[in-house]
Amino acid sequence: MVHKSEFEKVILVGCQTNEKDQQFGYSMDELESLTETAKGMAVATLTQKRDRIHSATYIGKGKVSELTALQEELEADLIIFNDELSPSQVRNLAAEVNAKIIDRTQLILDIFAGRARSKEGKLQVELAQLQYLLPRLTGQGIQLSRLGGGIGTRGPGETKLESDRRHIRNRINEIKNQLSVIVQHRERYRERRKKNKAFQIAIVGYTNAGKSTLFNRLTEAESYEENQLFATLDPMTRKHILPSGFTTLLTDTVGFIQDLPTTLIAAFRSTLEEVNEADLILHVVDSSSPDYYQHEQTVNHLLKDLENEQIPQLTVYNKKDVKHPDFVPVANTKSIQISAFDEQDRHHLKCTIEEMVLDMMSFYHVEIPSSEGKLLSQLKNETILRELFFHEEKQIYVCKGYYLENHHIAGQLHKFRI
Repeated sequence: MVHKSEFEKVILVGCQTNEKDQQFGYSMDELESLTETAKGMAVATLTQKRDRIHSATYIGKGKVSELTALQEELEADLIIFNDELSPSQVRNLAAEVNAKIIDRTQLILDIFAGRARSKEGKLQVELAQLQYLLPRLTGQGIQLSRLGGGIGTRGPGETKLESDRRHIRNRINEIKNQLSVIVQHRERYRERRKKNKAFQIAIVGYTNAGKSTLFNRLTEAESYEENQLFATLDPMTRKHILPSGFTTLLTDTVGFIQDLPTTLIAAFRSTLEEVNEADLILHVVDSSSPDYYQHEQTVNHLLKDLENEQIPQLTVYNKKDVKHPDFVPVANTKSIQISAFDEQDRHHLKCTIEEMVLDMMSFYHVEIPSSEGKLLSQLKNETILRELFFHEEKQIYVCKGYYLENHHIAGQLHKFRI
């Protein structure tokens, strides 16, 4: 447990250009949640309405003076800006304000640095951090140390930042090479899964929508589950059995977020690739959030960017027990309202998934000799078996059910088809 005194004191700064007041408010609230996740404590918020962001200092000169006075008065350790700052904006602000300055992108990178568990996750975070910092190294001089290491002391660290650009470029190439080896391993593993044609379901959603909670309850796995932003970073895949006995693979993915840094979208290819390979997407939405609609739209836009909007999708409105009073499900989408903690709701969700899987399948009616025990076992796990009875005289099993046409079991079913 972190004591309040161990938190860094933070001032949050936002500039409202063309967003509506409510939308801007939600964005600033999210920045505060991100700050708490990174073990910071917001002691003040400074905002300004402008037609456009000030090119030199993000906020106007008067507001910069106000920020300087506020920082001195509150003795804040850190100023966090709600947008990505350009290298020159960071330089100009650092010359005025006597505190470390970071932007929203750096804050998210810092949270990712603290959350990555696998070797791949750690490499991807370091790559994203270095790509972000490289253009910010020029002419920093004495202010450079204020950039390093994000909100805490994580990140590439000051010694690496103060070394020359060539060293950083070499490290970037080194990481890319290591990641390409990991990607090849994963592709081979995925090919094997494809060959076995396991039905793949990916859980996606805005960060903190309850994806890991649902994943854990559906698979009885131990994915990290916490009421924090970006609790899950590394993709995790587990077996998930539908009511009929049909086995699917369920993958938990990293949370999406508005203005996710482009370096991170590229870096977290692994998680997003899992989504591209899915046969069905479960889009989890937190119905208790006042900004649920915007969160849903953000995820849908990112899925569109990944060119996988053709994959069947089920919208799962989670936290129905505490849903927001203004909540209304988005029309024209297949959806279900649940609480991930409610067993009946989870069963209803499994039945809904099964209905969607059935829509993608073809009917079979076969007679299997009693000697084909292995095939019978496969029918129970790898198809949706609806009817099975043993014919005493013929010593055969009569089976009816549904199968995926591109599954390897299809060839065997053709042999025994009536």
